[in-house]
Amino acid sequence: MLRDAVQECREALERGGIENSGYEARCMIEHLTGYSRAAQLAHAGEPFDRREELERMIQRRLRHEPLQYILGSWTFCGFPFSVGEGVLIPRDDTEVVLGLCLDYLKSKPHAKALDLCAGSGAIAVALSKLSDCEMTAVELSEKAFYFLRKNIEDNQAAVTPVRGDIFRCHNDFPDGCFDLIVSNPPYIRRSELPDLQAEVHFEPAMALDGGESGYDFYETIIRDWSGKLRSGGCLAFELGEEQAEYVSRLMEARGFTNIRTENDFGGIQRAIIGTLL
Repeated sequence: MLRDAVQECREALERGGIENSGYEARCMIEHLTGYSRAAQLAHAGEPFDRREELERMIQRRLRHEPLQYILGSWTFCGFPFSVGEGVLIPRDDTEVVLGLCLDYLKSKPHAKALDLCAGSGAIAVALSKLSDCEMTAVELSEKAFYFLRKNIEDNQAAVTPVRGDIFRCHNDFPDGCFDLIVSNPPYIRRSELPDLQAEVHFEPAMALDGGESGYDFYETIIRDWSGKLRSGGCLAFELGEEQAEYVSRLMEARGFTNIRTENDFGGIQRAIIGTLL
């Protein structure tokens, strides 16, 4: 029965040291049956005939493969995003920088916006769906670019995907052409990568590695891409822990004013935005 499958899955995950085993078990069952976690209670007495598939999912999870990769999709800001090997999984923390961007776009109808290091397209797609901006998204990785294009199409989002290296392709864009540039760049110090939790090691290192200091992408974007903003345009970033002060100084030195940060639910300064004079 369905209730037995849920319980057996939960217990297997729990024995394997997986946190939130009950939640994850119900996510797996939802993936296989189409029943929401609430609906599973109503259908608890029904037969369940997909145990082999469920067992394969459990074994993948016990190897610490991220649940999101196993399910093949994840929700960000209410929108579904396909994810898998080679692309960073959308995280709730990123909603903080998204909120700063949406606040700015309220006063900028029909703005032109650019997402750098776009990955799955979580920021670009959400911005295009929640505002009327004209969105462009730049991503280098071939695997991530596949997911970017798929998520744009699946969400019917008005986003133009561009395959490019942000360290080089700034010359492909004219100066003063954007009202907003946003990025959730790689920002983890290279020396810290081996110490990340096991699940994160399944995600692409190039989406995490911010160089020896963790600031390589911030420094490059502020230096090479700020000129692509119109006067009065905004630059916004997601931040790692304790990075706000240095990134703020970089932005001030490049002529940004009205710089402000926003905390995530854990009290960490998770996002920053500033206006170019």
